[in-house]
Amino acid sequence: MKEFVADEATDLKTFTDGHFPQGSFAFAALLRAKDIKVNGVRVNKNVRLKSGDRVVYYTTPAQEQKASHRVIYADRSVVVCDKFSGVSTEGLLAELQGGGETFAVHRLDRNTEGVIVFARTRAAEEELLLAFKEHAVQKTYLALCKDNFKSDAAVLTAYLKKDEARSRVEISDRPCDGYVKIVTQYKVLGRSGELALAQIELHTGKTHQIRAHMAHMGCPILGDEKYGDGDLNKKYGARRQRLVSKCVSFELHGKLAYLSGRIFESAFVPKA
Repeated sequence: MKEFVADEATDLKTFTDGHFPQGSFAFAALLRAKDIKVNGVRVNKNVRLKSGDRVVYYTTPAQEQKASHRVIYADRSVVVCDKFSGVSTEGLLAELQGGGETFAVHRLDRNTEGVIVFARTRAAEEELLLAFKEHAVQKTYLALCKDNFKSDAAVLTAYLKKDEARSRVEISDRPCDGYVKIVTQYKVLGRSGELALAQIELHTGKTHQIRAHMAHMGCPILGDEKYGDGDLNKKYGARRQRLVSKCVSFELHGKLAYLSGRIFESAFVPKA
């Protein structure tokens, strides 16, 4: 059993995703069994919560022990995790905070798996946030895409606009009002039938940049239900994007300089 208190108005599913990864994994089963209580009342659907509501999950030991991540590296200042698909950054952060002070310095989409870094002190948080802001962090992704690549490698420029109301972004080939410049670099590592494995590096880091830019190129990521190819996803039974945050490395000069030159690598590889 796990108990939480809502600190803002939201729905039960969003609250679960952001606070209890194991509850998120088992959410549908918990609702079917009426194993979630809100203010002492059992619920069997995704209900609205208000600030102060008490939410209790009657999860089994097996459900509570389901892993949400693997630890790649940890010390007193940072923890580097290999996040599983289906786990939100917010949910993983909440889980890590159960073991002590932890701060998010960047994020991955819920269904993107791979390397994600958290700070364990305010000083480390400040240094890492500055490193991300100054592009002193090198991130490499792997994506399994529809193979419409016009060349084996390229550095592409486009323009992105975030649509908050629709929780998605739009891409343009030309500058437009409200759009910001994005630069995405890719290299095709291999091909198999209608799919290609691409290595991707971001020269800019914007919301959904990889997913939206790949789709705009005609090479949507397999399993992407927001920007992807519905027919392709259905053919492969893919309901989560095959996108991995594969490697992260730093160029740091402060108290975390000892991390410079180290490469933290995910064990995940995107597969059909």
